[in-house]
Amino acid sequence: MTTPLTILQPEGWETPQTILCILAHPDDPEFFCGATLARWTAAGHTVHYCLLTRGDKGVREQTADPVELARTREGEQRAAADELGVSRILFLDYEDGYLVADLAARRAVARVIRLFRPTIVLSSDPTQLFGENNINHPDHRAAGQIVVDAVFPASGNPLYFPELLNDEHLDPHSVNEVWLAVTGQPNTTIDVTPTWEKKIRALHHHVTQIGDMAALDERMRSRRAPESTPENPKYEEKFRRIKFR
Repeated sequence: MTTPLTILQPEGWETPQTILCILAHPDDPEFFCGATLARWTAAGHTVHYCLLTRGDKGVREQTADPVELARTREGEQRAAADELGVSRILFLDYEDGYLVADLAARRAVARVIRLFRPTIVLSSDPTQLFGENNINHPDHRAAGQIVVDAVFPASGNPLYFPELLNDEHLDPHSVNEVWLAVTGQPNTTIDVTPTWEKKIRALHHHVTQIGDMAALDERMRSRRAPESTPENPKYEEKFRRIKFR
């Protein structure tokens, strides 16, 4: 028997949820929504990660052995996930930078959804091409497209990828909600002030991606909600939320 939770606003969930965060790279969960994930685990929800790549191209001007880099980034991701209270991590081993929203990837993610059977799936908005002063990484967009196509209709329909049912005995599964981070069309704002420092601590584990930790801290702490002050900061993470039931 599940234990009722105090209703969280604006989520409105009265019972524990199983949340599957499916994103492209190690560090995406922490950068995109780490404080929200920390909020959810603290509230008693179960959070799992599925990373489509191991981040084997996560360098800028320097070069690195991609195999060794991927191994290092996997370790960084596991440490960051532990910081946030994440239960399980699965890597699908697609090559970083070359992610494509094709049928094979859709099948792979539909399989993961049927395996984990989440009530909530979190990914990135596939329609977000540009940020304020940046271009959204193509893997971020591809990951979001793969996920939304896997959620509906593939994961819940027994006639999609029937080998998942017939050969692997993975029954169809339909999720209750999809949450999309990195979106220009948010409809849900979460006050994550109490878990913002935990997000920063989790980001500290991504050493290969962050050259100056002090500068990161300053940048993250400056991202206050407009109405707040340095003395009384308020931090928010925003999502495009689709509720099916």
